[in-house]
Amino acid sequence: MPQPAPPWRTTTWLNTPEPLGLEQLRGRVVMLHAFQMLCPACVAHALPQAQRVAELFAGEPLAVIGLHTVFEHHDVMTPKALQAFVHEYKFSFPIGIDTPSGEDIPKTMLAYEMRGTPTMLIFDRQGRLRRHYFGRPDDLVVGAELIAN
Repeated sequence: MPQPAPPWRTTTWLNTPEPLGLEQLRGRVVMLHAFQMLCPACVAHALPQAQRVAELFAGEPLAVIGLHTVFEHHDVMTPKALQAFVHEYKFSFPIGIDTPSGEDIPKTMLAYEMRGTPTMLIFDRQGRLRRHYFGRPDDLVVGAELIAN
């Protein structure tokens, strides 16, 4: 049986009026994409996939969340740069900024033992972590996972 997931540790949110967590999203399947704006696979594949899912499942009990989790190039991947990036690419789903830990790896990334970006986490309607993908899984796999949870 899956265990309750650790809380997300964020400093700032974009595209949402209030901070989000699994408690607020209970009752919905949650797909969280952890990314860095200078990660080529994130920009070319993972973030467009997240935007497509957000658009295709609009109105369904599903939440698409982005998590900007910076573990390299800290000086250039600032919140202000992220705001411009999100605006330019027209990402409409909520995006949280992972809290720095004082080390290279931010707090949420540490809590979920992420190996890098892109990483996709899928939570069930009770907020339990069901899948953890490093890289970008195929769209069909994602669709099947979202429907199954």
